[in-house]
Amino acid sequence: MEKGGVKTLIVILVALIIICGGIVSYKIWQDKNQTETISGEENQETVVEEEKTVQIFSGNDRPIAVMIDNHSDAWPQSGLNQAYMVYEIIVEGGETRLMALFKGADLDKIGPVRSARHYFIDYAMENDAIYVHFGQSPQAKSDIKKYSINDIDGIAEDGTTFLRVKHKYAPHNAVTSIKKLLESAKTKKYRTTSTEESVLNYVTEQVNLEDGQIADTVIIPHSDLQTVKYEYDKENKVYVRYARGKEQIDWDTKKSITTKNIIITFCNNYTLADTENKGRQGLKNIGTFDGYYITNGKAIKIQCIKNSREGKTVYQDMNGNEIEVNDGNTFINICPTDAKVKIEGVEETVGTNNTINE
Repeated sequence: MEKGGVKTLIVILVALIIICGGIVSYKIWQDKNQTETISGEENQETVVEEEKTVQIFSGNDRPIAVMIDNHSDAWPQSGLNQAYMVYEIIVEGGETRLMALFKGADLDKIGPVRSARHYFIDYAMENDAIYVHFGQSPQAKSDIKKYSINDIDGIAEDGTTFLRVKHKYAPHNAVTSIKKLLESAKTKKYRTTSTEESVLNYVTEQVNLEDGQIADTVIIPHSDLQTVKYEYDKENKVYVRYARGKEQIDWDTKKSITTKNIIITFCNNYTLADTENKGRQGLKNIGTFDGYYITNGKAIKIQCIKNSREGKTVYQDMNGNEIEVNDGNTFINICPTDAKVKIEGVEETVGTNNTINE
């Protein structure tokens, strides 16, 4: 073959090699790009999935229900903003007491802790919670035994689980921590995990109650002594809590006590006839009761259904559907059926038989 032909053949071979190399390189780049794209899409899907997980009630930590003193001498309290749910119910003397529920929290101070009342046990049971208190009424003592409640009583402890602080006086000065409570629970061989679902039907999408009434101010008179008010903070979409005309703040942080959701349940309390004659109360909380669900500046009427002391309360709208609850903390205020609750300045009186009069 002549030299010119050889050169031409070499040029053609080089060109073919270059073209093949380019094709292979492009194929490698394309495959890599597709892999990165798929990986990116998977990561996006993972992020989206994480965003859709309810935050207020997650994990398998068993809830811990702590009785919180709500006497004015006990204010301010510690831990209420970290509770996923707080129940407020009447006790003797027109006072109310709070039961704060914690799940997966890590708090150095909770309190002041106060004594047990038997009807709070109903709500500890429906939340599958370890029940924490400092002392107890005779009725609570009896029911704790009757229902085999996993409880931690500050009076019966060894002196390390609870502490009495010096700048408040007894009985309004007993505090504890999650760490100390878990240590006590493990010593008592209590179960500290739970697979129970939440009492409330939390959803990740915003619940705006489009058909509800405006609820910028909510006033709940539990008794002549204790009136609670919630003022809506439109910027942060939470309610700021007041009691007896005073804004409630956290003991240590001094931040306002706030809540995303408010549930009102109307059911009657009554005075017990016992040998101690201290005016202790009972609560008629088994059955179907009127109420309100309030969130994001709106309120709707609901029904609150509790079929047994141990059974979970079901909260339904007036069409019989379980309400969807915003992913955030909740205050459940249980007040008498004749309580003159005010919502956005409009007074609505709740009459007998749990019927709301317009």
